Amino acid sequence: MAEKQEEPSNTQNGEPDNGEEGEEKKKKKLKREDLPPFEIVTGERLPAIFFKFQFRNVEYSSGRNKTFLCYVLETQGKESVTSRGYLEDEHAAAHAEMAFFNTILPKCDSSLRYNITWYVSSSPCVTCADRITETLKKNKNLRLTIMVGRLFMWEEAEMQEALKKMKSAGCKLRIMKPQDFEYVWQNFVEQEEGEEAKAFVPWEDIQDNFKYYEEKLAEILQ
Repeated sequence: MAEKQEEPSNTQNGEPDNGEEGEEKKKKKLKREDLPPFEIVTGERLPAIFFKFQFRNVEYSSGRNKTFLCYVLETQGKESVTSRGYLEDEHAAAHAEMAFFNTILPKCDSSLRYNITWYVSSSPCVTCADRITETLKKNKNLRLTIMVGRLFMWEEAEMQEALKKMKSAGCKLRIMKPQDFEYVWQNFVEQEEGEEAKAFVPWEDIQDNFKYYEEKLAEILQ
């Protein structure tokens, strides 16, 4: 995501500001300062470069300070309807899991049943895990499966307990297999315009890392 550059002021260009321009800049500055200290991005497909870095199932996630959440929302009824998209966050104030509950879930009809599948770059933090547990307990019409690329702070006792509570609430937590990464690549990653869709190329340690995290998750949830 490109960073916003500061707009050069007239004084920097050697021209003095007049009164109107000064007021306008004050308003712009105020608007910027009023913005929340995080950004939730929504869309249908994410850039390939983000997927290749953020979803990689490495053991140590240094530098991966975002959560990318791709979702499939299936509405069960007379006519099944499926919608999909993705959310990402800046890990500052609201995570992508919270964004889903705050922006996508309210649009759901409580009289209908929903099967929700998330493909997430890493498992939820303790706060988000607790929110998932609470949401599933309150909304019996929801079934949630979470496929994660890697486990977040899984050694922590508090984190392990939160994941167990999610399971007890009915959440299915799974580690993404190589086939799941390929599914995300095909269905949620942008392809270059005018080019044929590129095949998913698995990284060298994708299978070994999947087995590593699968074993750790099984130990936690046993």
